Amino acid sequence: MIIGKVTGSVVATRKNEKLIGSKFLIIEPVRTMQNGEEGDRFVAVDVIGAGIGDIVMVARGSAARLACDRQDAPCDAAVVGIIDDGTILEK
Repeated sequence: MIIGKVTGSVVATRKNEKLIGSKFLIIEPVRTMQNGEEGDRFVAVDVIGAGIGDIVMVARGSAARLACDRQDAPCDAAVVGIIDDGTILEK
């Protein structure tokens, strides 16, 4: 599980048929933001309705496919939770 911030979204008009109807978000891991680094951003399928600016929990690998309820979809990252209170993350 990774904690990250939603920094944007991706629109793909042509995609694998198993991803049709999915919303894609750009995630920047919290550890990257704390170190001031760039380049670790990745795209995740949103299954819970997160938005830009939200701090989220992301499942990766086979757990992401399970979270999407699409075991045969080409998905390796999925937003599975929105963090409501994460003040410790800001340090």
